[in-house]
Amino acid sequence: MMDSPFDLANPDAYERWRERKLAQAPTELSDLLVEITDPRCLTDAEHEAILARCRRANMAIYIGRTGDDPDKAIPAALGARFGLNRLDHNRGADEDAITSLTVQTDAQHREYIPYSNRPIDWHTDGYYNSPEREILALLLHCVQPAETGGENALLDHEIAYILVRDQSPDFIRALMHPQCMTIPASYVDGEQMRPDQSGPVFSVRSDGQLHMRYTNRARNIRWRDDAVTTEAVTSLKAMLKSETPWHFKGRLESGWGLVSNNVPHTRTGFTDGAAPRLLYRARYYDRIEGS
Repeated sequence: MMDSPFDLANPDAYERWRERKLAQAPTELSDLLVEITDPRCLTDAEHEAILARCRRANMAIYIGRTGDDPDKAIPAALGARFGLNRLDHNRGADEDAITSLTVQTDAQHREYIPYSNRPIDWHTDGYYNSPEREILALLLHCVQPAETGGENALLDHEIAYILVRDQSPDFIRALMHPQCMTIPASYVDGEQMRPDQSGPVFSVRSDGQLHMRYTNRARNIRWRDDAVTTEAVTSLKAMLKSETPWHFKGRLESGWGLVSNNVPHTRTGFTDGAAPRLLYRARYYDRIEGS
């Protein structure tokens, strides 16, 4: 943590980093967009344009020309180009560990909101995973958008950190506590599928990069029971719900996709048309290489 901007005992390093971060942070959705031809075979210029946005904002949105081509090699090849190879084989994912996000009513999927058309509040992916299975990068590729709805809100987690720390460094200290946020154990038919998972909201990885783990769910979550944590969580929730220059809203269309270091995001409810909404989701234990 020496000279780390995330070291609460080093406010000078934080102020220097904060100034640089805010000076380069995008404030328009268009700043995140990159037009490409085929995400399966990026040109060097396309790769660098996406990576440049990820360095500035931990995310980029590509506009590809593959339309509604359902080839699952699209997210796999794109991820590999950015050093993303260690896929999370989460429950509900397909055999190749890339998840088909579409309305599904079978017993395996129907209890989980991502496979419904209901809205999803602010979260990072895999917030219930164990520490050794942290989701560091998230890739979404749209094959078919909904007829109406299905928009996403996005926020760089480093900006989220700044907005909370500027209110009070004590809030960050509380949100970095290893027992800050606990997701209770999960059971299916009386069998435990996952134990309690406790951990911080904000943490600093061994490479010095900031990581965020969060869900805005109201049920089946336990926050550390102390006054500062309560204040910190209230502050974080209010900030996420606010409108700042760094909050982005948009919708992925056919052939479009999101490349990100698992930034916090939402999804509005949606209504399908003749063709059901279909997005591919890839979660990785890797961070975007070079970002």
